[in-house]
Order: sequence, then C-alpha cells, then structure tokens
Amino acid sequence: MLTVRKLSPQRLWLLAGYAAAAAALFSAPLFLSDFRLNLLAKFLAFAIVALGLDLIWGYTGILSLGHGIFFGLGAYAMAMYLKLEASGGRLPDFMGWSGLSELPFFWKPFESFGFAVLMGILIPAVLALFLGFFTFRNRIRGVYFTILTQALVIITATLLVGQQAYTGGTNGVTGYNDILGESIASPDTKRMLYWVTAAVLVAVFIVCRYVVKSRFGKVLRAIRDGENRVRFIGYNPAVYQMVIFTMSAAIAGIAGMLFVLHVGIISPSMMGIVPSIEMVLWVAIGGRGTLIGAALGAVLMNWAKSEFSTTYPQGWTYFLGGVFILVVVFLPNGLAGLASKLKLSKTREVRSEAEHDGIEHPAV
Repeated sequence: MLTVRKLSPQRLWLLAGYAAAAAALFSAPLFLSDFRLNLLAKFLAFAIVALGLDLIWGYTGILSLGHGIFFGLGAYAMAMYLKLEASGGRLPDFMGWSGLSELPFFWKPFESFGFAVLMGILIPAVLALFLGFFTFRNRIRGVYFTILTQALVIITATLLVGQQAYTGGTNGVTGYNDILGESIASPDTKRMLYWVTAAVLVAVFIVCRYVVKSRFGKVLRAIRDGENRVRFIGYNPAVYQMVIFTMSAAIAGIAGMLFVLHVGIISPSMMGIVPSIEMVLWVAIGGRGTLIGAALGAVLMNWAKSEFSTTYPQGWTYFLGGVFILVVVFLPNGLAGLASKLKLSKTREVRSEAEHDGIEHPAV
C-alpha cells in the first residue's frame, strides 16, 4: 500500500516559492526588451557557475580562485564550433592573419556541435580532476590550494594570449552570427537561447540540491567542518573533494558555453584572476552554503553592476564597492543569511507568544 507523505507548511511555502521563481524566469521574454533579455540570459549563465562554485566552497570549504579557467574553457569550446560554422569551411580569419594555411588538427572535430558541447564539459572536468588528484591526495588545502588555482589562471591565460594563431590571442574568438543554421541575432533565436539557459539553470539547481541533500552532501559538509574527523571515522576526504571539484568545473564549463552564445565573444581577459575573484564575490554576497543565495548573488550583483555603470559611468565602481562593503560588514552570511535571520526572529516571536499564552505552538 502506497503512503502519501504529508508536506509541512514550511515545505509547501518553499515549493511555492520555487514554482513562482521558475514561472517568473520562463515568462521573462514576455515583458523584457531584447536587450534586457540578453542581459538577463548572461546573468543566468553566471548564476550557473556560481552554483558550481558554491558546491566546492560553500559546502566543502575549499576556496577556488581559478573557476574562471573552467568557465573560459567551456566558452572556448563553444566559440570554436561557432567560428567554424561562421567561416563556412574556410580558415578562420585570425589564423590566416597569423600565417596558417590549413585548419589545425585539434580544431577539426569542433565542426560538430555535439562534440563541442561534450568537450565544453569534459575538458574543464578532466583538468579539475587532474589538479584535484595531485592536490587533495597530497592534502594541499586552504590558502595553498587557493594560490595554486590562481597560478593556474595566470598560466592558462598566458598560454592563450601567446598562441595567437590557434586561440585568437588577446582578441579571443569572435565574429560568429549563426548556431545550427539559425541567426543568433534573430529575436526568436535569442528567446530560444534564453529559455535554454533558464532550463539549464533550473536543471543544475535541482542536481546540486539533490547532491547537497544526499548522504554524499552530508560528507561534504563534514569535510568542511572537520576534515581530520572525517578521515578518522573511515572516509577518504580526497575522493569526495576530487569528485565535487570535478563536478563544479563541469558546471562552470556549461555556464561558459551558454555565456558565449549570449555575448558573442570569449577572450583570455574573461577568464583571468579578476573574473575568478568576482565569481567568489557573487557567492559570498548571495550567501555561501545556500544554493539559492549563490544564484541570486550572481544575478543581483551583475544587475547592479550593469545599472550602476549605465547611470553613473564615471563612478559606478565606487557604488559597487560600497555595496560589497555593506554586505560584508552587515551581512557576513550574505543575502540568504538575512532571510535566515528574519525567519529565526519570527520563530522566536512565535515561541514567545506561545509561552506567554501557556500553549504549545505547532511552529515551535
């Protein structure tokens, strides 16, 4: 006999909130201009990479300042496919300028859209697994791991800039207008790409939520709170760290592929140290250790950046810096921490009223 699990009021409110957010997300093309819709799509791609970063930092306690690499590698994989499609079988322009006469062998498979998508996920994941194997296995963590990821960013960006003939150098890969035979500039295509990005964001959120709520997620939080204790009770933290770091990198690669579809360019400057630090700030301001906080932090901070730079072109960086300072000083747990404080305050108020009336309140 099947039993139906009764949902608590809090659970019902949470599900209702998720449903309302998803409805607003997918209905955005109905009331936003093409320009604003393209901006929001870019912000949603940033929200995806923030979710991946929150898995490794918020839930596992490992600060990575190199996620710009994984994001950029995914973007380059998709950009290579788009550039070859735009070239129509001819040699990409920057290769001709650099003296190449034929397409490099490692570019040729990227003529396939499916191969480009696969590589946009696999290349960041394999790189993260390789890095994680040698660092977590040798118990390199904390500030040493953070510095190592920063060094990897510098090395990768330098290599991309130096290989002008194969990567486009400082200019990156740009100059493409079609995807799968459809014009990217078309309003219909832009709406479709937005819906694809929104659907991927929802799917990644569901997967991440499943991971953090599972037994695997409990071990991750235990590693964050006391790695030596986890090792003492028989778990190997290095295995869990490698798996979640690889998963986080794959998510960043997915975000990079979507990003390049909305922006139309990827260059080494977009995967350097500054973008990697900005990703950490999104998670910190939204609330690390809370998936919804990480996603909202990415969207809200990039929206604020866009609005400040438009309204105050000469001094928008001061306004944005002020927002960072206010959040760090007054909301150390991020915007999601503010919601938790309000919820805790409400619970205490209910408890106080219940004690005053001499009854046991169900919400307590």
